[in-house]
Amino acid sequence: EISPHPGVANAGVPLQESRERLSVCSKLCYAVGGAPYQITGCVLGFFLQIYLLDVAQVDAFYASIILFVGRVWDAITDPMVGFFISKTSWTRFGRLMPWIMFSTPFAIISYILIWFVPDISTGQVMWYLVFYCAFQTLVTCFHVPYSALTMFISREQSERDSATAYRMTVEVLGTVLGTAIQGQIVGKADTPCIGSPFFFGLSNSSVAMEELNMTHDTESLTDTRNAYMIAAGVIGGLYVLCALILLLGVRERRESSELQSDEPVSFFQGLKLVMNHRPYIKLIAGFLFTSLAFMLLEGNFALFCTYTLGFRNEFQNILLAIMLSATLTIPFWQWFLTHFGKKTAVYVGISSAIPFLIMVVVLDSNLFVIYVVAVAAGVSVAAAFLLPWSMLPDVIDDFKLQHPSSHGHEAIFFSFYVFFTKFTAGVSLGISTLSLDFAGYQTRGCSQPGQVNFTLKMLVSAVPVGLILLSLLLFKLYPIDEEKRRKNKKALQDLR
Repeated sequence: EISPHPGVANAGVPLQESRERLSVCSKLCYAVGGAPYQITGCVLGFFLQIYLLDVAQVDAFYASIILFVGRVWDAITDPMVGFFISKTSWTRFGRLMPWIMFSTPFAIISYILIWFVPDISTGQVMWYLVFYCAFQTLVTCFHVPYSALTMFISREQSERDSATAYRMTVEVLGTVLGTAIQGQIVGKADTPCIGSPFFFGLSNSSVAMEELNMTHDTESLTDTRNAYMIAAGVIGGLYVLCALILLLGVRERRESSELQSDEPVSFFQGLKLVMNHRPYIKLIAGFLFTSLAFMLLEGNFALFCTYTLGFRNEFQNILLAIMLSATLTIPFWQWFLTHFGKKTAVYVGISSAIPFLIMVVVLDSNLFVIYVVAVAAGVSVAAAFLLPWSMLPDVIDDFKLQHPSSHGHEAIFFSFYVFFTKFTAGVSLGISTLSLDFAGYQTRGCSQPGQVNFTLKMLVSAVPVGLILLSLLLFKLYPIDEEKRRKNKKALQDLR
């Protein structure tokens, strides 16, 4: 897993440093472990709302409750899991790997049941709420220890950054896979829509025609539901495969995150120290609004493409264009942040989404233009994926220098970052779905009222642009620039 250099003399580097170098195979196996969270998260983000509204036919008000409660519960579980991880004893498999191992099979079962439409007249809302929350809990038991694993694969900052770049590339590729699998399987099914309410006083022949259409709609809806189940099964299989590659291909190194002077500190003492660490608070405040912007876009984009733009049969391909573009540009952003610094990458990468978010609602509904905008927007999505996970280890290193006697709090840093972003995302997605209900959203409608289309434009353009601008202002306060990062690296080497 750790690939030692052939020899100190030939390498020109100290033996300790040479032993910290990670092989390409180890980085790839580590990176693959990030795919399950992104594949399932992308599918749920893009498709769950439209699935609940148009396939499961849940009322928009109750759909907003499911999305809100599920996201908020997901946020709460992150610090809970972080707490239990900090209390977990080291085993021969490590402290983090057992969490990943045992949560995987139960996560897959609950994920598949999210996409099943139960044949019950009452309790359908509770069904989706229970299994959505169950899956979010179990995938958190996978992803929080996986995120913290970054600090346990190597001491070398450059190796962790390199492994993070591999991880981000695979994770964005995971979103492509999730979008492609779900979109193409579900897209082949013809989800029926209702053109207009039934008119009163229909003739007998008209009534017969309506009954025939309803029979066809029922069959089409069954095909659509089956397609969602098939897609869930395929994605569940990918989840298992990625988890196995991670477990078999990566070694968790206890000593990689420990300093010579480390002494145990309790969870709540550690939590207090972490929350008083200003660079951490400033970093998560900036990325909080950035992630909110992209989650609002993600959650409402399928509805926006279907109803506002009128591309009912193209939205899955538009999503695929965004994700493919993001995957291909991750290496560019890794090169950019290496040469120009991470703060500069934040300003350039995140702000590049603004003109395209404006264009998508200002320009006429032209499919070619939409694809161009989608490809360009993917460049910014890549930066939003890479930068938070690349910058968090820098904050942890800065924390270690200020608190050299405190250790084992990596899971707190990662879990509370995810907690804040998920909690606010849950609130925003719940409010956005509720806004659609207030605007008069018509379940299974072939078209929507003007107020719904206006609301969708606000949710995928105006609000995200405002959130991105606010995040860029907050990033001005983030204190760890490239000079500070180099000084921290040197000081950590001396301390070890």
